[in-house]
Amino acid sequence: MKKFKKLIIACDGESASGKSTAAKLISRKYRLMLLNSGLLYRYASREIINHNPKNNINFLKKKFRTISYQKIHKLNLHSEKISNHVSFLAKNRNVRKIINTFQKKLIKKNKKICVEGRDIASKILAKSPKYDLAFYFKCDVKVASYRRWLDIKKKVPLKNVRNSLNKRTSMDKKRKNSPLVRVDDAILIRTDKLSKNQVILKMSEHIDKII
Repeated sequence: MKKFKKLIIACDGESASGKSTAAKLISRKYRLMLLNSGLLYRYASREIINHNPKNNINFLKKKFRTISYQKIHKLNLHSEKISNHVSFLAKNRNVRKIINTFQKKLIKKNKKICVEGRDIASKILAKSPKYDLAFYFKCDVKVASYRRWLDIKKKVPLKNVRNSLNKRTSMDKKRKNSPLVRVDDAILIRTDKLSKNQVILKMSEHIDKII
């Protein structure tokens, strides 16, 4: 593999589109730090659900000042309760400011990084620093909901999972603050059309061209 000093990758996509798995595998292959922005929002939701603070913003400011990404990454944050809560929390402009600040500090410390979420190419890595390569992940909702259903060990009906994903994606695309969009130069990755190996191969082909 070629040696390179800098590589910043943005991975955006819909709920359960496979972006987290792809970002994880591509980060491992190219030895990049992996930053999952969705985990940050899920952590924020979990803390609010558990502590029910009087002022969410002040509470979250304190939490994100004292927590490390490594600690957040180790938590189990993929419950249906958190998923339903986070879709509303992510619409809050002040919450997004707190999490965006946290992300940008991490990104500026790492020149080799893959960041995945819903507003990475359009907002977080739109400039200073700017992404070197952007990918946009899409998956048919039937396939996506089945995968998520398996992830949560079939604890809720499949229909509920599908409805939840449809609702989350709709809210992500329609929210006023940093909506989910595909930037013009983002490379489309259809995870319902490609196998896991094919996804990594397609991403690698584009990455190898620029390093």
